[in-house]
Amino acid sequence: VEVVMSLPIPTSHLDLLTRPIPAVLTTLMPDGQPQSSLMWCDCDGQCARINTTAERQKGRNMRRDPRVTLLIVDPDDTSRYIEIRGEVQLIAEGAIDHLDGLTRQYTSHPQFYGYVYPHEQRQRETRLIGRIVATKITLDAIHR
Repeated sequence: VEVVMSLPIPTSHLDLLTRPIPAVLTTLMPDGQPQSSLMWCDCDGQCARINTTAERQKGRNMRRDPRVTLLIVDPDDTSRYIEIRGEVQLIAEGAIDHLDGLTRQYTSHPQFYGYVYPHEQRQRETRLIGRIVATKITLDAIHR
């Protein structure tokens, strides 16, 4: 297994990944057209992470082409943002626990299935953690 080092998330902008701020994930459609989705995200200490399903369009896109961009804008200061470009690693192991953690971070619910989505839906989808190995990180529109 090739170990690819991720660029570090700058400490100055780590709060954008740890506060419950929705992120925009952009993946590539089969024809090369970008597709963007509003996502919950967090950080595992090294990489930004999102959570999706293998069945959704973004899940299918990332499996076919791992190149993604994640953009998070500070709602308190819209000139402050982080854009993370890189390649996503899709991980099934621990994906439900990760999703439940995001659910507690972004909502008042204890878990995703049975609260945010119907319990039956869990059997119909394959959850995946998308761990973004950063190759380029851009910060802030305005540099003071």
